[in-house]
Amino acid sequence: MNGPLHDPAEALLTRVTRLRERVARLVGDRSAGDPTAGDPLRGLYLDEDAVRHHLNAAPAPATPDEPADDEPPGDRLGPLARRLGLRPLEVAVLLAALAPDLDRSFEPLYGYLNDDVGRRRATTGLALDLCGAPVHRPEARAVFHPRAPLRALALLEVEEPERPFLSRSLRVPGRLVAHLLGDDTPDASLTGRVRPLTLPATAGTPGDDTFTGRLATRLAEEPLTVYLREHREGEGLAHAARALPGGALHYTPRGAHADEPLAALVREARLRNLAVVVSALPDDPGALVRALSVPDVTVVFTGPRPYDPQWCDHDPLVLDAPRLGADAVRTWAAALHDGDGADHSTARAGTLGFDLAATVASYHLSTDRVTRAVRAARGLAAFDGTALAPAHLRLAARQQSTSGLEQHARRIRPAVTWDDLVLPEVPLAQLRELARRARLRDRVLGDWRLSAGGGRGHGVLGLFAGDSGTGKTLSAEVVAAELGLDLYVVRLSSVVDKYVGETEKNLERVFSEADRTDAVLLFDEADAVFGKRSEVKDAHDRYANMESAYLLQRLESFDGIALLTTNLRANIDEAFTRRLDLVVDFPFPDADQRLALWRHSLSRVPCADDVDARQVARDFELAGGSIRSAVVTAAYAAADRGGPVTTADLLEGARREYRKAGRLVPGEGTW
Repeated sequence: MNGPLHDPAEALLTRVTRLRERVARLVGDRSAGDPTAGDPLRGLYLDEDAVRHHLNAAPAPATPDEPADDEPPGDRLGPLARRLGLRPLEVAVLLAALAPDLDRSFEPLYGYLNDDVGRRRATTGLALDLCGAPVHRPEARAVFHPRAPLRALALLEVEEPERPFLSRSLRVPGRLVAHLLGDDTPDASLTGRVRPLTLPATAGTPGDDTFTGRLATRLAEEPLTVYLREHREGEGLAHAARALPGGALHYTPRGAHADEPLAALVREARLRNLAVVVSALPDDPGALVRALSVPDVTVVFTGPRPYDPQWCDHDPLVLDAPRLGADAVRTWAAALHDGDGADHSTARAGTLGFDLAATVASYHLSTDRVTRAVRAARGLAAFDGTALAPAHLRLAARQQSTSGLEQHARRIRPAVTWDDLVLPEVPLAQLRELARRARLRDRVLGDWRLSAGGGRGHGVLGLFAGDSGTGKTLSAEVVAAELGLDLYVVRLSSVVDKYVGETEKNLERVFSEADRTDAVLLFDEADAVFGKRSEVKDAHDRYANMESAYLLQRLESFDGIALLTTNLRANIDEAFTRRLDLVVDFPFPDADQRLALWRHSLSRVPCADDVDARQVARDFELAGGSIRSAVVTAAYAAADRGGPVTTADLLEGARREYRKAGRLVPGEGTW
């Protein structure tokens, strides 16, 4: 534990006490022979004796520079000056300017030396006199130049520019004074915009041949400006955190460049000797990049867009951030075991009671959002009064994965399981394979480098083909539930537009948002968008084919999970089919499957003891959706009379579905 002498505040006061001796000597020199030295109103008026004294007084010779004082224990001013390359004269000027903010006894002394009792701060002339620097020398006056270190680094403010140069007041920003006193609270203008960068489970070690290792090596050698282009939101941020084990300030811009406290941000980084990481760049980040590209502070920008040379004259180091892959699981493991001091190079399922890798494989969250998700999951578990479970983690992760898909899609929170599917073995096995592909795509396509190249993404695409009511949409919801993701059903009415090019723009918004969101995208009745290209006979055909060509290209680079459903598989263009991972055919149910569907739909419905679904399953060829509608009709009839569902109710519900479809009802003849 540091004693009082190692307190930064005590160290700074020690420096100020030494400065007082210089002030006292200068006051003695100025008061010698001054007839107004004892006048309490000195500086407010000039009498004849005072005028004569000023006319006869010769400029006092500058006091030679004194040897640098030894740094008191705990001093912050000396180390800061060395980091920023400040000269002894600049350090002395800075100390003279901040003295009245620490010791009020300097105010009357400075007022006397300024010949004005109302001017109780150091002026440019007084500061140079205290430092023994001739006020007429250009190198001394250059200390206060706007591009000189003290002002360029936002360490000193020169006020009242309308006054003569030697009588302009000096002010030290309050944030610098607070830092030198040992207070590391960020500047008030940065509140809500800056927070410490969340440290990852593993850090890049200089000399390591990984991406983060090489980046850590470069950042350890010298301050750099870096632009990390990320595939998914948070990937660049995670790599930056791993390459900066010493910590960094995470800054999130909010408004126009003129409204951003960038000077305060850079000063904060300099004071605390930290890097700056900037995420969520604005649409036109040029002014922001130029303002933060300084030679002495490491600044890392992250974003999904390619770097534009027009953003800055001095190009940063531009790198593509690799996908997180298995590192994401280690991040979750570290957040779950925060503070236990364990090695989290691998996820430890045994201490959790469930498979962490399988639970979080579907999520691509940044390090700070993982930490927040874990905190939220623990809160959910405490509310339920149970131990932390995969369901808590998945719900919390979905809450952290914000999405703008609601503009063009309807969100469904899956509330179904595999038990709700009544399908033959083949399509059921294909659905499970689709879920496995979605969970393991980062490992297979990323870590094992089995992506086909050519800018192709890591997306998973599936087509569900079958008659209406055979379970295609329900299966998409079950797959989303298995992955712990929300299902977004694209509203074709908000995507398809009669004006040329607008449909492609709407689809691009959907795909771009799905790329950065942990969700399952469902195109119901997909043949309306993914239909076959036709022979060009007029302009309409040409533009329709252009729409299909856009979709073909966009699917190549898609990074999310998209499912397509269609009643007419033959209407889907073969070029789309080639880009699909799986095509699942949903057959029309036979009698045994129809019986299973009837029984499953009736599993939670009060039924009469003699109810028998075998007759309706045998006599009425209905798909699963129609069977559910028939059961709903029967349930309403039973609820109206206050009794259980009977076989007669089921028969009437089945007949109703036949009539809706315009089919001949068994036993009724023609109608």
